[in-house]
Amino acid sequence: MKKSPSILFLITLLCFSCSKAPQRENIDFEAWGKYWFQGKAEISSFDLSQYRYGEERAGEAVLIFVTEDFSSSKQVKLDDPNAAGKDKVAVLKMNQTRDFVTGIYPYHMMLSAFTPTKEKAQGLKFTASVQEWCGQTFTQLNKSGEQSYTGKLFSYFEKEGDAALSVTGLAEDDLWNLIRISPSEIPIGGVQVFPSLFYQRTTHEPLKAEEAFIRVQDISNNRKQLELTYGSGLRVLKIDFEKDFPHEIMAWEEIQTKSNGQQEITKAKRKAIKVIDYWKRNKVEDEFLRKELKLNF
Repeated sequence: MKKSPSILFLITLLCFSCSKAPQRENIDFEAWGKYWFQGKAEISSFDLSQYRYGEERAGEAVLIFVTEDFSSSKQVKLDDPNAAGKDKVAVLKMNQTRDFVTGIYPYHMMLSAFTPTKEKAQGLKFTASVQEWCGQTFTQLNKSGEQSYTGKLFSYFEKEGDAALSVTGLAEDDLWNLIRISPSEIPIGGVQVFPSLFYQRTTHEPLKAEEAFIRVQDISNNRKQLELTYGSGLRVLKIDFEKDFPHEIMAWEEIQTKSNGQQEITKAKRKAIKVIDYWKRNKVEDEFLRKELKLNF
């Protein structure tokens, strides 16, 4: 039987409604966009105290937050967003770098997280790389379901090799972007969480989710703190951020408890911030901007 145009319209509308991702609520995206959609990135530098090989190392960390047009199918930055159609999704990208020295040789670490801005969804992609004089490793996780991820680990260690990964839960590395999108988006209470890719790379533990508890509390008149505590008691993450928009990240602390009960505490405290189109500032004459950001590495 031939369907009437009105029925076809209703079917089309119903399919569109079912396929449309739920949106984040209680966020004024017009005001939000004046900061995040101005065609610039926010760069923050931090003094870093990083534990490695059982000792505290002085170093430097950088957080870079910027919005991008992303391909929801390929999970890469779009070359031509205008031609992407419904495949285009706006994401907030965090790049986090850590640089420090262990004895004679340096460590260079970088982590990236890509989280939808308006769609109420978990991060689409997470990557991490570690370079030091022994070799390098690279990990990539891509969202494959509502809360599931698949990916690969490439490592110079024989016991790790080139391995396939799969995990289900909330990514710890997603929490940084959720703070910046809106602290109201942070899941509170008991949540299945898998630890940061940085933590996985430095501990060489299998990547798996476990029950964790998340809370957000006031720590001063103008600051809040996100605290993530894993049920195993082996890891606690604390991120201090400004109460007011755009919820700048001011410091963080990672507490790792060893099997002998000893605690190793990695800390970072902000020293400078700048909002700038850094990708255009690549000339020798632009190097003064590093001094303004107090960058040493």
